[in-house]
Formats: sequence, structure tokens, C-alpha cells
Amino acid sequence: MKIPQMIAAEFRRLTSTPMAILALVALTAVPLIYAGLYLWANQDPYAKLDQIPAAIVVDDGGAIVNGASTNYGNRIAQQLVQDGAFAWHRVSPKQAAVGIDDSKYDFVIHFPSDFSRALASANGQAPHKATVTLTTNDANSYLASTIGTQAAEKIRTSIVKQVNESAANQFLMGLSTIRANLIDAADGANNLADGAGTAWSGANALADGTAQLANGSAAMRDGLNNLSQQTAALPDQTARLASGARQVAAGDARVADVANQAGALSAQAAALVPSVRAQIVQDLQNRGVDQATIDAVLARLGPLGATVIDGNGQVQDAVGQVNQLSAGADQVADGASQLADATPALTRGIQSAASGAKQLADGSRQAASGSAALRDGLGHLSSGATTLRDGLQNGANQIPDSTAALRAKQAKTIADPVHLDTSNTASAGTYGAGLAPFFVALAAWIGIYALFLIVKPVSRRAITALHSPVKITVAGWLTPGLLGIVQMVTVFAIVAGALGFNVVNPIGAFGLMALASAAFAAIILALNVWLGSVGQFLGLVLMVAQLVTAGGTFPWQTLPGPLAALHHVLPMGFVVDGLRQLMYGGNASAAWSDAGVVAIWGGIALVVAAIGVIRMTHFRTLRDLRPSLIG
Repeated sequence: MKIPQMIAAEFRRLTSTPMAILALVALTAVPLIYAGLYLWANQDPYAKLDQIPAAIVVDDGGAIVNGASTNYGNRIAQQLVQDGAFAWHRVSPKQAAVGIDDSKYDFVIHFPSDFSRALASANGQAPHKATVTLTTNDANSYLASTIGTQAAEKIRTSIVKQVNESAANQFLMGLSTIRANLIDAADGANNLADGAGTAWSGANALADGTAQLANGSAAMRDGLNNLSQQTAALPDQTARLASGARQVAAGDARVADVANQAGALSAQAAALVPSVRAQIVQDLQNRGVDQATIDAVLARLGPLGATVIDGNGQVQDAVGQVNQLSAGADQVADGASQLADATPALTRGIQSAASGAKQLADGSRQAASGSAALRDGLGHLSSGATTLRDGLQNGANQIPDSTAALRAKQAKTIADPVHLDTSNTASAGTYGAGLAPFFVALAAWIGIYALFLIVKPVSRRAITALHSPVKITVAGWLTPGLLGIVQMVTVFAIVAGALGFNVVNPIGAFGLMALASAAFAAIILALNVWLGSVGQFLGLVLMVAQLVTAGGTFPWQTLPGPLAALHHVLPMGFVVDGLRQLMYGGNASAAWSDAGVVAIWGGIALVVAAIGVIRMTHFRTLRDLRPSLIG
């Protein structure tokens, strides 16, 4: 009997009755039902998170931030509701507690009464962390609780971003103020440097002047010392001068008295000239002297009278001068007396001046030394002021100038400095598409496993007739293998067609699905040939083992050590990895490598099954004589 005939005979048996046909169709549809329903249910659950009910409780009492009343709890709650990532409900604490218990809400976010005050405390003397309380109930849904935890972490990140942005904005404002103050300080330091330079010039001149003053005051000290020595005998000399001046004044007074008497007599004589002239004229006329003779006499007497009158004037002038001389002598005598009286005080003053000049010389010498030190100090001050000016200017230049808009942009960048730009070498697209390789591989195994519930592993008639063991093995493998390929056609139609998952390499993906189904058929065939119903059960055990080691949901690296080792051996893990590469547009060479491993599994399983069929054609075992409990 040839292989096609053995396959046709098995198909005739499977379709011999309506119930057989119904069983065949139902078992063939098992992968379709399993993979289709599961992937449909989980096609894109993250797109419907806005339907997950969640509660927000805001007890925040607000706080004063930068002089303004702020309520961070209300602000964040409004942002969450507007964002619509979940079906948020703002409720009271009591409503939230009841809702989380009776599954009305999957999780609750609670902002306590001191939430805003805690956030604002970073600028105070007692900074402390703000608390956001997440309440979950795993009895409602563990995944919902996990999603709630992720949502709470995003909320925390958003809060941190807002607080950091506010703090950064305030810091940048302060930095801008510091820059302005540094510029003002630099201007002031520039003025200080200019003033210090001017002061240094003045101090230099002062040092020169005080040096000259020291020299002059020393000379004055020496001169006053000499003068003091010279005026030591001055009181006796001025006393003698006052006595002589008093004697002179007395003599001048007596001379003035004589002069006044002479002046009085001269005045009388001058006053008598006219009357004497008239008397002479009268006497001559009385004696009968003619007028010519009288005129001749008068002519001779005229000059004498004029001389008397002129002499009287000179005498009066002389008397005045003598009187002035006498008055001057009196003044000289008074002055000499006053000088004699003042001379001791003058001497003492000169001596005091000499002492003061000594002190002045010492002080001016100290002033010269101090002014020199002042000059040197102001030189250092000028240099330091220049350094200060340059340092302040450099500091101001290192702080960039900014505007309110620039500061706001800088604050946002500081608060959230990293933008995550994701790029996928191979992208699944949705959650369902991400699970598809795992469930397609699992559906292929389940489909083949289900088919062997009704498909006979090998033809007993062919074995009894001692036909070729290889042909019997290939026929026993091709029957479920062909049906498995039909199963993969329907599964592929659901994945790429009905569910719309993107398959970058559809031919390669379907080819690997068909290869996996054929390899699984060979493995389960070998188990059935060697162990019968026990082998069928071990096929179920092997499915479970591959279910947990294939790495279809979580990365295989998270598995315990022994299970992680099985991941590198069992075929389903390679099927999952190869389908990911082909469906998502990954590494095609890796997919070929995975397909090679799956083919090796199928080839080895076929060889093992053929060895079992050879054993069956040559030996009869108790299992061959006793019918199997299955099938």
C-alpha cells in the first residue's frame, strides 16, 4: 500500500459518518477558536483604558505659593479628568472607600489635605515630601491594580515636573536678578576703581605735600627755637624802651607847653599888626605928616607886618607839629609800656609756638609716613577695585541674559530635560499583535494534539500486512500534518485578516506556522507510537511545559533557571521567536535559524516514530494486544 492510499483510507475513516465529520471539523477548528477568541479579546486593551473606572479624592486645602493661593490637588485632578486616560470620577473619601470595595472603581487616587503645603514646603525651613495615596483591590483585577500603580507613577512624575518647573522658573528669575545686580555692582566697582585711581593720585600728592610739610615744619621748629632764644632778653629791653619812651614823652610835653606859649604870643603879635598900622597912620596924621610920607612909611612897614603874620603862621604850624610830636611821644610811651607789658606773654607765646612747631614737625613727619602708607594702600585698593570690576563683569557675562519667555522655556526644559524618542527595529503595534506569535504557536500544538484524539497514529492494517515502516510513519504523520496546515490557514486568516494584525513577511510567517504544525504533528506522532495513550498524555504535559518556557508573555530571562534552560531546548520557544521576527519585520536570518531548529525537531521526531513503527512490525507487545483507553 502506498502513502497516498494510506492517507486516503484514514480520511475516509474520519469522514465515514456525519458525527465523524462534525468531530473532525470541530477538532480542526480548535486552533481557530483558541487563538482567534483570545487574540480578539486582547486585540488592543490599552486603547480602551479610558473605560476603566477610577476615582479621585481631593482633600487638599491648598497653600500660599509666591504670594498666591494655589491648590495643586485640584489642578492635577482637573488635568487627569481632562486627559481622559481613565474613566475618572471625583468623589468623596467615603464614596471612594465603598466604590473600591464593591468593584465600582478599580483604583483610587487620594490627595490629602496637606498636599499643596507639602509641595510648597521645599521653599521653607521644614521641607517634606507630599503624599499621594493609591488604593487598589486585587480582588477586582490584578492587572487593573498594576495599571493603577503605573498611572500613579505617571501622576507622581507629572507632579515632580510641575514642581521642578516652578522651582526652576523661580531659580532662573533669581539668577536673572543676580545678573542685573552683578552688572550694577560691576558699574559700581568701575566707579570705585576710577575713584580709587583718583584717590591714589591725590594720596600721592598728599604724600608729597606732607613730606614738604614735614620739612617745613622742622625748619619752622628750628626757627622758632632760635627766635625763642633771641626773645629771652626781650622783656628787659622793652622795659627799658618803655622807660625811655616815657621820658621822651615828658620832655616833648614840656616842649609843647613852651611852643604853645610862643604860639599864643605870635598870634597876639600878628593880631596887633593892623591896629598898630592904623595907630601909626593916626599919629602921623596927627603930627601933620603928609600923605605921601605916610604912604612911604606904610610901604616900609608893610613887609614887616607881612613877615610878622607869616611868621605867626609858621609858628602855629610848628606849634601843631610839636603838639603832634608830644601826642605821638605819649602814644609811643603808651605803646612801649604795652609792649613791655606784652613782651613776657609774647615770649611765652613764642616758646609755646616753638613747642607746637616741634609737635607739628613730629605730627607732620607721622602724617608724611601715614600719607605714604595711604598712597600705597590706595594703590592696592585701585588694583583690587579693578580686579573686582573685572571679576564682577566676567561673572555677569557668564550668566546669560534672559527674557520671561526664555526663562519659562528653560524652566520647562530643566523640569523635564529628557525626551524619550522611541524607535523600534521591529514593532508589533498593539498588545494583541504582541501576543499573537505565542498564541499562534500554542494553537498549532493544541490543534495537532486535538486531532490525534480522532486520528490514528499509524495504520494497524498496514503494520499487520508488514508494509514499509517508513511509508507507514510518513502516512501517519501527513494525515494530521495536512489537517494542521489547514488549521494554520484559518488561524493566519484570522490574525492577518479579521483582526488586522500587521504581518511584515506573510509568506515567511505562514511557512513557519505550517512547519511548526508539521513538526508538532511529528512529535506527538512519536509519543503515540512509542507510548500510546501515555504518550498522548505526555503531549499535554509537554504543551504545558512549553506554555511556560516559550517566553510568549514575559521575557524568558525572568524564568527560574531550570525553566529558562528548557526555553533553549523545546521547539515552541523557537516558533514564537521566529514568528516575531517575520511578523514584526525583525531579523530574517534569526527566523531562518529558528525554522531550522523546528525542522530538526520534526525530523528527529519522524525518525523516532519510524523506529517505533519498525519495532511494531517485528515485535508484538502487551500494549499492541490490549486496546488503548484513548481512541
